This record gives sequence, C-alpha cells and structure tokens, in this order.
Amino acid sequence: MRREVVTGTGVQHTDKSSVQTADRISFSRPYRASRELTNVEAVLKSDHCHGDGPFTAAATAALARITGAPHVLLTTSCTHALDMAALLLELEPGDEAIVPSFAFPSMANAIALRGATCVFADIDSTTGNVDTNAVAAAITDRTRAVVVMHYGGVAADMDALLTLASEHSFAIIEDNAHGLGGSWRGRPLGTIGTFGTLSFHDTKNVHCGEGGALLLTDEVLMMRAEIMREKGTDRARFLRGQVDKYSWRSIGSSYLPSELNAAVLAAQLAEFDQIQAGRHRVWSRYAAELREWASLAGVRLMTVPPDRKHTAHLFYLRMPTANSRHNIVEYLAARGISAPFHYVPLDSSPAGLKLGHTPRPCVRAAEFASTIVRLPLWPAMTDREVDRVIHAVTSFRA
Repeated sequence: MRREVVTGTGVQHTDKSSVQTADRISFSRPYRASRELTNVEAVLKSDHCHGDGPFTAAATAALARITGAPHVLLTTSCTHALDMAALLLELEPGDEAIVPSFAFPSMANAIALRGATCVFADIDSTTGNVDTNAVAAAITDRTRAVVVMHYGGVAADMDALLTLASEHSFAIIEDNAHGLGGSWRGRPLGTIGTFGTLSFHDTKNVHCGEGGALLLTDEVLMMRAEIMREKGTDRARFLRGQVDKYSWRSIGSSYLPSELNAAVLAAQLAEFDQIQAGRHRVWSRYAAELREWASLAGVRLMTVPPDRKHTAHLFYLRMPTANSRHNIVEYLAARGISAPFHYVPLDSSPAGLKLGHTPRPCVRAAEFASTIVRLPLWPAMTDREVDRVIHAVTSFRA
C-alpha cells in the first residue's frame, strides 16, 4: 500500500505496509497551546468574530515583544504579507526583483502578480540561503528589490545584502516564515530589511492553522500598509477615533485575519518559550547524536554559523547523491518515519521558466534540492520517538 506525502512543491511516495499507522512518526505535528479552546470560546461568545479585536491586539503585542518590530500587522498568511510588500513597493512591468531559486513559490508569486520579473539567484550550500555574490551578479538598473529567505530559521548574510541595497538603492524583503525568534548578529530576523514577513501555517513553530504577519520599521509604510490591509480603507483610523468616517483611500484587499485565528495565535505566542525549548531539545539531539554517523557516511548535517541564533524550525541531512537521498527516504518510510525532501528550485519550475529570468545557472540550488532530507521535528516529540529516528538514520548505509 502506498500513500502520497505532499512536500511543499514536491510529492514523494512512501511504503507503509510494514508499519502500523499508529506507530508512524509524522514529519510535523501542530502544537496545541493550553488556552486555545478557551480563547476561541471567548470569541464565539462575543459579538466580535471579525478581525481587530482583543486577541488581534494581544497577538500583535506579543509579536512586537518577540521581534522588537515597531510595527506589526497580522495577515491571513505569509503569502499575503509578501503580496502587500510587493504592492507597497509599487512594483510594475519592467521592474526586477531578485529571489533565491531554492525557496517557496509565494515570494515569486508576489513579484509576478505585479507584472515584474523574478530574477533567480543561486544559494550558499552551507545554509541554503541566497548567495550574496549571486545577488551582486544579478543586479541591474531595473532591480527594485531582493527577497531573502532565512531557510530553516538560520539567517542569511544580511550585512552583505544591506551593503548591496545601500549601493544600488533597492529594498530588502525578508521572508521570515521559518525564523520567528531567530537573529543575525543580535538583530531579530524580520526587522533588518525594509519588510519582514512571518508565517503561522500549522507546519510552523507557532501557528493558527493559516496566518501571517507583516513587520515594518518605517512609519509612512506602516500607514499605507494599514490602509491596504483593510480593503484600501482607513477603517483602522476610524476605529481608533482618528476620523469620523472611513472611506476608500487606496488599493487594497482583505488581508486581516479573523479574531478566531488571532485567538489561537495569541494562545500559541503565550507559550512561545516552551515551544522553542521543545524544538531545540530535538534539534540538539539530532545534531549531537548523528555527527559520527554523518562523518563516516559522507553526509552533511544542518549547521548554524556562530553569529546566528536559529529557531530549530527544521533539521536536515544533505545526502551524498540524489540516489542516496531517495534510498534513505524509502528506508525511513519502511520503518514508519516520514522524512520528506523540500522545494523544487524555482528557476527550473514551469512557472519559473515562464515568469522568471536566470542570468546564471543555479547549480547549487539544484544540488541542495536533490540531496536534502528533513527529519521529524516538533515540540512534543518524545524521547522514544527521537531515539527511533536516530536509530533508523544511523542504521542506514548509503
């Protein structure tokens, strides 16, 4: 019997005939916070289920404390936060934005929806983040933005990117879907560039099923973003008593999440330290107890440079070849362990070939994508489950 495991932009098949479903170890499992149901019940009993209620305010304040961002706007998804960033930059046909080839399609969609061109850049094989030399080589007089993803919650080389942005006058959009709580040389991720975006999809460290946030440091951009999020109206100012009525001010859409989503998110954020401690416990065991096997097997483990604080969003192996990656995925699946690969590089995807431009081949992104395996990781994993994963991995022979 076979089943399909959806893995971002790819699908893999696993054999589940030898392991009972109840004994399988999932790749990810959404965290359950203690006050979720209490908060949701409070919303349902109130007369305020739409957005911008007390739980929206509580979640926003918690995110501001964690990130240090002066302005935080909850959104319906990280995808919509990226869309808002592209709208706020007023990207248009003829403009270019550089994006890493190894990334989720949302950042490329945000660019393409504005009629601008995605320029795909290769990655640094050490972290999976965009390579700053590749970014520098891709800059033209049409470059309006660079989108950077902090893969796995490990920061990209932001100093080099900030220098390029200053020299060439482009904006930096941080796709920080993996990086809430992470930092670059002491600076919180999502607050270093012009825009930061967060994801609260249920595969993320903190979630509300589906959700996101836009982080801003600029007051003028914040005022424009607030209008854009509320269907292009100044309704937020009206609710604060700053105007006597609200009206259509600019283009926008319905980017504000409901109070039900915010209620779950507020409960999750209240236990942020507990969530992170659980994830780091699992991550650290993988890093320590797989080191010897990896050295002997020619496998590269996920590493974190010393000047970066990571978020334990995921832990991955880099297998020696694509064939050995396929084999270990099947090997682990036969032992009841889900270990998926990750993104199909954007420059080689059908939409990327149609909507983007690749000035130089993204060879490292292709190699990274063809050899990566992600191990199960969530806060409530038991020691027994972690033991099973480690034993299964170390018993594999490439």
